[in-house]
Amino acid sequence: MKFFKCNFLLFTLISFIIVSCDKEESGLENDKINQKEIDDSIITNYLAEHNILATKNSSGLYYVITKEGDGVNPTQNSIVEVMYKGYLTNGTIFDQTGSSSVEFRLTQLIKGWQIGIPLLKAGGAGTFYIPSELGYGDRALSSIPANSVLIFEINLISVK
Repeated sequence: MKFFKCNFLLFTLISFIIVSCDKEESGLENDKINQKEIDDSIITNYLAEHNILATKNSSGLYYVITKEGDGVNPTQNSIVEVMYKGYLTNGTIFDQTGSSSVEFRLTQLIKGWQIGIPLLKAGGAGTFYIPSELGYGDRALSSIPANSVLIFEINLISVK
């Protein structure tokens, strides 16, 4: 009988741990799905409030090409020279280049830029509405709160 009780308790404990782990993993997955829906709602509401007609990429990124370029499109391995302004949907500017351009290797940038910038040609410009998953996700960074939708106005000066 003692053996049965010990095995039963052990089985119960292991079952509880497995169920708890499954719930935690599925909870994290549900949080990601919910955040995608929240971000998409924030972006579509922002676009509607500002009468902006944007295209949605399969990644969840929305974009507007504001100036067609006449150069080449960058690839993932390109170094891009850009001027940009980054802000939140409430209008708070968190970063910008000002009057001089900067260079970046595209692979070193947030996923939203890696997806959006190749949609531009050198000499072109666009505005990108980036869901949090393609930005900084659930990490807060300086003046950017966790799970923030980011908006970037980017002028692609050149591609190297």
